[in-house]
Amino acid sequence: MRKISLLMVGAVVGAGLTAVTLRTNLMSATSAVAANAETYRSLNLFGDIFEKIRTDYVEKPDERKLIEAAINGMLTSLDPHSGYLDPKSFRDMDIDMRGRFGGLGIEVTMEEGTLKVVTPIDDTPAFRAGIMTNDLIREIDGDAVQGLTLTQAVEKMRGPVNSSVKLKIERPGRKELIEFTLVRSDIVVPAVRARMEGDDVGYIRISTFSEQTFDGLRRGIERAVADAPGDKLKGFIIDLRNNRGGRLDQAVLVSDAFLERGEIVSTRGRNSDETQRFSAKSGDLTRGKPVVVLINGGSASAAEIVAGAIQDHKRGQVMGTRSFGKGSVQTIIPLGANGALRLTTARYYTPSGKSIQAKGIDPDIVVLQDIPDELKGKDETKGEAGLKGHLSGGAKPEEEKSGSSSYIPTDKAKDNQLNAALDLLRGIKRDAANQATPAAPATRQN
Repeated sequence: MRKISLLMVGAVVGAGLTAVTLRTNLMSATSAVAANAETYRSLNLFGDIFEKIRTDYVEKPDERKLIEAAINGMLTSLDPHSGYLDPKSFRDMDIDMRGRFGGLGIEVTMEEGTLKVVTPIDDTPAFRAGIMTNDLIREIDGDAVQGLTLTQAVEKMRGPVNSSVKLKIERPGRKELIEFTLVRSDIVVPAVRARMEGDDVGYIRISTFSEQTFDGLRRGIERAVADAPGDKLKGFIIDLRNNRGGRLDQAVLVSDAFLERGEIVSTRGRNSDETQRFSAKSGDLTRGKPVVVLINGGSASAAEIVAGAIQDHKRGQVMGTRSFGKGSVQTIIPLGANGALRLTTARYYTPSGKSIQAKGIDPDIVVLQDIPDELKGKDETKGEAGLKGHLSGGAKPEEEKSGSSSYIPTDKAKDNQLNAALDLLRGIKRDAANQATPAAPATRQN
C-alpha cells in the first residue's frame, strides 16, 4: 500500500508541476509575442520615418546612405567598437590587416569628434616631418576634420603614392596651428622591428597584430639568439607600447612563443556554449630566457592579451604604465557586396579568469616617463573607460580605471621604461623613486 500511495502522491505532484510548467511556458510565450509585436511596431515606425524623409525632405536624399547611417547608428549605440563597414571600408580594413597602403604613416583615433594621433609610424612621411603622439589633426587639405568619421578622415589622408596632402595640427602647449605638407608614400607597416641592445639583450618592438606579426617575432628571436655571442644573451624586451591590437590569432601565437603550456586567453560570449579557450603548445622559442614586456596607456586589445598571458603565467615582468583596457572581441561578419558588420561578440579573459575591460592591465613594475613641460597633463590616453558608451567589464563602475600616459621619448637615452627594462635584465638596481625592481630577473615557467 505504501508503494501505491507514494506513486499516487507522485502522480498528483507531477500533474501539479506539469500544470505550473504549462502555465509558465504559456506566460513566457505570451511575453515573447508581446515583445515581438513591440519590435515590429518600432520597425514600422522606422519605415514610416524613412518614407517621410524620402518624400518630404527639402532635397532628394541618397537613400542608400540614409539606410547605411541608420544601420551604423544602431551598431554604434551598442559600444564604441561595433559598426557597419561599407564595401570600401571593408576593403581598407583588409589592407590594414595586411599592413601596406599609400599614405602618410600616422596611426590615429577619434575621440569625441577630434582626430588624435596615436603614434607616427617609424620612417614614414609623418614621422620624418615631426608629427607627434597626441597631436590633434584639425584640417586635411583645407577641410575641417570636425564632423568626419574616423573612416572618412583616414580616407582623406590616404591616396596615390607621391601625391601631397596638407595637414593643420594642434599641438598641446602651442597656441597656433602647425601646418605640414606631406608627400604620400608606399606605407609598409612592419608589424615587428627587432634589434640588439648592446650585445646581450634582444629588443623586439611589436607595433600591430597583423598577419605578419608572429613570423616577424620568430625572426627577431632567431636573429638575437644568433647575434649574441656564446651564452651572453640575457633576455628579451617585448615592446607593446602604443600597440592598439589587431588579430586575435596572432596574439595567441605571440603569447605561445614564450609559453610551454597553459591557457593563453578565453573568450566568452552571451551564451556559455560559445566560450572558447586558447592554450599554449609545447616549445618556448626563447628557450626560457627572461622576458620584460613594456606597456602603456596606448597598449590595447591583442597587446593586452599577450601582456596578460605573460603576467598571469609569471613568465616575465610587465613594466610601464596601465594599459588601455579594451577587453572585448569584435567579429567581422561579411555581407557580400554590401560590406561587413564589425560586431562585439565576446569579452576576453586572461588565464587567471580576469577581465581587463575598462580596467586595463596594471604593470608588475610601474615606470613613469619624464614628460616635457609642454606635454604635462596632456600625455594621457583616456582608455576604454573614457569612451562614451563603452562596454562594462562586469565590475562595479567605481572599479573602472581611466587611461595612463602613452608618451614615449624619441631619444632612446631618455626612455625611462626601456632603460629600466634593460637594467632589470642585466641585474642592475635602479634608485628612481617611481621604480621598484625585483631582486632577480624573471625566469622560465616551471
